[in-house]
Amino acid sequence: MTEQVEGIDPAVPPSGPGCVECERNSGWWVHLRRCAQCGHIGCCDTSPAQHATKHATATGHPFIQSFEPGEDWYYNFETGEMYDGGPELAPPRSHPANQGVPGPRERVPADWQAHIH
Repeated sequence: MTEQVEGIDPAVPPSGPGCVECERNSGWWVHLRRCAQCGHIGCCDTSPAQHATKHATATGHPFIQSFEPGEDWYYNFETGEMYDGGPELAPPRSHPANQGVPGPRERVPADWQAHIH
């Protein structure tokens, strides 16, 4: 992936440390994804609510990047392609390491594995 890509705005910071919609509804997630165009943080497709994909579908924003510590891959919803790395996005580049996976720890049900996709 080149350094200047339509649908990726490296200057936009993430919307926060957790999934926007799950935070609003006291939900929880397995992993987090960051919209590379607007910074929206959503939960992954393994998570019960799958907010990152819902955001991409609703907005047409094509790229997400992992918002997990130590990961920098991108995914393109339009083509189904994954990329190892790409343009460096504004910090922070992941949720806080102590947040836990799944998270946030205090809202994850004991039987969480029965709720994932």
